[in-house]
Amino acid sequence: MRAFLDFEASSLAKLGYPIEVAWVFEDGRSESHLIRPLPAWTDWDERAAAVHGISQALLITEGKPAEIVARRVLDTLSDHTVYASSPSWDGKWLSLLLRAGGLPRHALRLKDTDEAQYETAAEILAASVAAGELDGSVKAVIAGVRAGADSQPIAHRALADAMHERQIWLDIREAARQKAEHVIAKPGKTP
Repeated sequence: MRAFLDFEASSLAKLGYPIEVAWVFEDGRSESHLIRPLPAWTDWDERAAAVHGISQALLITEGKPAEIVARRVLDTLSDHTVYASSPSWDGKWLSLLLRAGGLPRHALRLKDTDEAQYETAAEILAASVAAGELDGSVKAVIAGVRAGADSQPIAHRALADAMHERQIWLDIREAARQKAEHVIAKPGKTP
């Protein structure tokens, strides 16, 4: 099953660290965890805090130990395909979290959410669109959905952002289904 994951971080600097992780499965099940910083994790950017709205005090009082969150992430997601909208950044935070939990940093790999969107639309449209037109049809479906989705504000909270990515994927899946039905209803024509 697909899962959409997102992190929030203390900063985007080299010494930044993960402060929140969340994921949502394609079926809507989700989890979110604040991460209590390790003593060595000291880099904090007030500008980043102004964006995500998570305070250091909140992380200390309500955050879970990094090793517990790392184990939960691995136990829950390791048998699934996990997507992130920024796999390089989210991969950095995931790697740091897993290492903090004493786990191999590559124990879980992230794929780009764009891949989930493309694969899903292509799978749906393949039966109704000519092979030579498939790539263009898939890209058109994705562009149509993303045009509306990209104008929506980003919450900069892990669960809200993961749910946003899932919703875009669901909307692309539905748009591909509608396009496939339209093509089947009008054989020989590709909208």
